[in-house]
Amino acid sequence: MIDRNLPPVPRLGRHPSRWRLAGTPVVTVMLGSMMTILPVIAQSPAMPPFGLLILLAWRLLRPELWRAWVGLPLGLFDDMMSGQPIGSAMFLWTVMLIGIDAIEHRLVWRSYRQDWLIATMAIIFCLAGGVFFARITGGGPVKLLLVAPQMLWTILLFPFVVRQCARIDRWRVMA
Repeated sequence: MIDRNLPPVPRLGRHPSRWRLAGTPVVTVMLGSMMTILPVIAQSPAMPPFGLLILLAWRLLRPELWRAWVGLPLGLFDDMMSGQPIGSAMFLWTVMLIGIDAIEHRLVWRSYRQDWLIATMAIIFCLAGGVFFARITGGGPVKLLLVAPQMLWTILLFPFVVRQCARIDRWRVMA
């Protein structure tokens, strides 16, 4: 007996469009980067970098999806949206993706905890690098302790973002 309350399953032989397959991850990262234009007033950085989180989630969820150079255009968009010095996220995201590629070539299997550890190292690297770039381009004496709560929130929010990217990915590959 077939339950009528179940969602309909697509017919066999139908494939999602190329734009849906290739464009959905890029659009979600760009939307995550655009979260910085929300009117949030704070004395210290408190909002997690959603563009970085979504990029990490897609990269660790679907390693075959992107090459390491995708950090350049997505980082440029994030720099323009966040107000960071142009080139900071471009450099940091590209180096982060190259590092993740190097780690993946060494590991045979990865567990969820290893993904979270890789994401933790990448988040700390990118946020500390952002502080460094802000300091050398005239941002003033910014201390790393100032962004520690942002690092903590970002690391703790990573599993939720991965789950949401997995839901979007299920929609993306369904016909």
